[in-house]
Amino acid sequence: MTDKRKIDGFVFDLDGTVYLGEKALPGAVEAIAELRRRNKKTLFVSNKPLEPGSKYAAKLTKIGIPTPTEDVITSALVLGYHLAKNEPHLRLYVVGEESLRQELRGHGLNVMDEVEGQDDKNVIDTAGIDAVVIAFDRTLDYRKINTAYQALMRGARFFATNADKVCPMPGGAIPDAGATITSLEYITGRKVELLAGKPSGLMMRVAMQRMGLPPERCMMIGDRLETDIRMGQEAGFATAAALTGVSTRQDIARMTNPPDFTIETLADLLSLTE
Repeated sequence: MTDKRKIDGFVFDLDGTVYLGEKALPGAVEAIAELRRRNKKTLFVSNKPLEPGSKYAAKLTKIGIPTPTEDVITSALVLGYHLAKNEPHLRLYVVGEESLRQELRGHGLNVMDEVEGQDDKNVIDTAGIDAVVIAFDRTLDYRKINTAYQALMRGARFFATNADKVCPMPGGAIPDAGATITSLEYITGRKVELLAGKPSGLMMRVAMQRMGLPPERCMMIGDRLETDIRMGQEAGFATAAALTGVSTRQDIARMTNPPDFTIETLADLLSLTE
């Protein structure tokens, strides 16, 4: 990508790319403001299903990046949108937090209550579960894992918001949904059949719809090679790996299909596009 390729839409990962914890990462505020001044479209995507898009938009605004809710796409939103369109009849058991349940119910989906039909071992009656949804869940306990396991062994569908191994935090990374998914895949012998968030193409299709742009005029920017960069590449976007989060130059050097660009901060984007 040089003067022969025009990028009009920029899709940013959030954690580890735009901010870390409650603070904007170096160069993020200024770079995004300049891209918007150049009439570029900007969207933000997050695999974290812990808050609705409005909360992430408010956080971006607070750190100096004014953002409307419709410019934030979360894995929870994508999953709700997809299931409401294609599988609206399913009864869902959600291994996740309350915000995700509310998001899915907001799409008209049937989310089982956490105490519905429990047996003497406090496991929800799996006969009523059509699908299990796995997400980042800081309230995870044995009852949830066992309920999901029993439901999957009885033939329930297997969905997930995201498959991140860890979530970057200011004090160090913490386990994310990928750990729960892997454990259930291991003990059930099954694989997740639907992944809503990165690196799923579902998220990129929603992004392109919102920007009204074809993939060749879009760029995906993120710090995770296995999710952000892979998703952008598979969607036909230009890609830029940001060294502000979990990935290093050494990680990129080992890739068979590396990103188009490696940037120290988001400020470097300004020299890569018109």
